[in-house]
Amino acid sequence: MQIRSQISMVFHLDKCIGCHTCSVACKNVWTDRKGAEYMWWNNVETKPGTGFPTKWEDQEKYKGGFERNDDGSLSIKSTSRKKIIPNIFHNPHMPSMDDYYEPWTYDYQNLFTAKEGSDQPTAEPISMIDGEKIDVQSGPNWDDDLGGSEIYAANDPNLEGLTEQQRLQLSSVERLVFFYLPRICNHCLNPCCVASCPSGALYKRGEDGIVLIDQQKCRAWRSCVAACPYKKTYFNWFTGKSEKCILCFPRLETGQAPACFHSCVGRIRYLGVLLYDADRLEEVAKLPDDQLVEGQRSLIMNPHDPAVIAQAKKDGLPDGVIEAAQNSPVYKFVMEWKIALPPHIEYRTLPMLFYVPPMSPVQASKPADTIHHNSNNLFHDIDDSRVPMKFLANLFGGGQEGVVRYALAKQKAVRWHRRAETVGDIDRETADRMLREANCTREEADAIYKLTALCTYEERFVIPPMNREQAIEMMKEPHEHRAETGFGFVGGQTKGI
Repeated sequence: MQIRSQISMVFHLDKCIGCHTCSVACKNVWTDRKGAEYMWWNNVETKPGTGFPTKWEDQEKYKGGFERNDDGSLSIKSTSRKKIIPNIFHNPHMPSMDDYYEPWTYDYQNLFTAKEGSDQPTAEPISMIDGEKIDVQSGPNWDDDLGGSEIYAANDPNLEGLTEQQRLQLSSVERLVFFYLPRICNHCLNPCCVASCPSGALYKRGEDGIVLIDQQKCRAWRSCVAACPYKKTYFNWFTGKSEKCILCFPRLETGQAPACFHSCVGRIRYLGVLLYDADRLEEVAKLPDDQLVEGQRSLIMNPHDPAVIAQAKKDGLPDGVIEAAQNSPVYKFVMEWKIALPPHIEYRTLPMLFYVPPMSPVQASKPADTIHHNSNNLFHDIDDSRVPMKFLANLFGGGQEGVVRYALAKQKAVRWHRRAETVGDIDRETADRMLREANCTREEADAIYKLTALCTYEERFVIPPMNREQAIEMMKEPHEHRAETGFGFVGGQTKGI
């Protein structure tokens, strides 16, 4: 057993209001530069929808992540030793500018210099790449609130495997079925971007697991762009270097939450430390799809276990990091309550960003005589919701509906419990039965409610004490060796390809 620490995140989708404040905060801090105009390290997508870049979840098109071979080994879908050189000249799995969008601004001068006429002058869109006028066709939130075209929602890759009736369930309520999916780099335990980089420019920080790109070592191979299944690595066309979300580590090192976390209006974001067993990474990453969710959970260690604490100290983790792990809100959501799930675990990168799946309203097309309005039926059954369970399972459960149903059932039980406690129009016996069926106690329900609705800034963001200079001295292996052998991930330079 080898214990390492990882800064991890939870996004509570039932609280996201789709305001894009997080995206704007990140853009203003990190990507307001030449060559980074099209980059959105943080973006908010409407689901169902094709997202940003277009259909990023379609790995038949992009070949992102790892694949499990017939012999049980892992290989990178997008590249190999034989493909690296040819892919420099043409990478068939690289997103194009059309898959993102051509960034634009407006010709504001036309508002001031236009000649007098009968029409109101307008500021026409012009490209931020070449300065020419363009006809805007897409953008990072083009289908926001399903405001674009039904074509976008109908092409969501997560619709795969849904029956015709389930697809109608999403489209028969006049396009009012959607939820928001904020996305940043997942800072995976087994990052495919790191394993794919020929120059070793990408690496995973040993003290906190943040995945970064060494700008001095980057040689513009762009293998990382194709390999990342979440498409959260970008190529800066001006500097000739790849860039990605750095989880605002300069802020973390001074005890501040990342900009997108700090600015979140809905307070959906949580940040904390998880301890994990690095010796079992490869074993878990090779599991069959239906075992990956529980396999990833088995990697995460109990920070209150004396044996884990002793091993963590032996492996060089400071007391402050261990204490932060014990108070981590992420550990509660992921391990204690098991209501937060990883996105697309089937990509086998073991993401360290988890989502609490959203509750959704009952179907508008449900027959009136089957909808109950008495006090004990204030909340519909989760299988009757507008968003089919299969859709959520494709997104958060690796195709397994059981883990998603468990998370939603527990959220529903908490609602019944709090209604019985505060309003009193639900009888206590029914609320307790709902809790038992959801494998939840009153105490746990109150704890979930408190961390979801009443938590303070310090409870949402449990940031460990960080001293970068001291951490570098504590690390036993230098950066160059980590990049070659794999530090906290399966397959560095030698293992991955």
